[in-house]
Amino acid sequence: MTDAEIRVLLVDDQDLLRSGIRIILESEPGIVVVGEARDGHGALERIRQVSPDVVCLDVQMPGMDGLTATRLITALEHPPAVLVLTTFDRDDYLFEALEGGASGFLLKNSTPEQLVDAVQIVARGDALLSPDVTRRVIERFAQRDAGARAAAASAAGSDAAAAATAASSAAAAAMISDLTARERDVLGFVARGMSNAEIAAELFLGEATVKTHVSKVLQKLGVRDRIQAVVFAYEHGIAVPGA
Repeated sequence: MTDAEIRVLLVDDQDLLRSGIRIILESEPGIVVVGEARDGHGALERIRQVSPDVVCLDVQMPGMDGLTATRLITALEHPPAVLVLTTFDRDDYLFEALEGGASGFLLKNSTPEQLVDAVQIVARGDALLSPDVTRRVIERFAQRDAGARAAAASAAGSDAAAAATAASSAAAAAMISDLTARERDVLGFVARGMSNAEIAAELFLGEATVKTHVSKVLQKLGVRDRIQAVVFAYEHGIAVPGA
């Protein structure tokens, strides 16, 4: 193996499906399947044994399901990227996977080329966020946050709620003002679901430079990942829906 190879662990309770995915991935130079598991328990054990870069994980499995496994895997000290695979295009699976720390979500009826691209994207630290997925994430978080604000207003009274909202807005404004102009540009493109490579091409920068900008943006905004950065950007007017 070379340092450039992407090490992949396959986790699915269907032997035939794992075999098919293995064939697809290992036909691509630079990708090697280093192990397989049948459920979340097996995945955690194999991760300790083979140290993969990417875990391709089914949602519905006996024993420990993929959504539970995702949360446990991403909580590891040096977690691999998690690419969730499913036959079901369901919003509840999508949001639970992303909120659990998954780097991407792919339907099993995707093409072999899309699977290979997805593995490569999450392996280099990008999130697999298509514009459609981005829109659905924004709508979900916006609805949840609106409900939380309404509940807070009801519980604390309008004056207290207004004060809390003002304090939150002030804190957000301070974080935004700490971003450089270039970092604001990068955040705007992240909010549109663009990968580091796409942002690099748009801004005529090196991909490594973009990755550094993204890391600084996440740090300055105090968010865990690109998903939360997308939500922050829409909530505070840095990105415009449909742009």
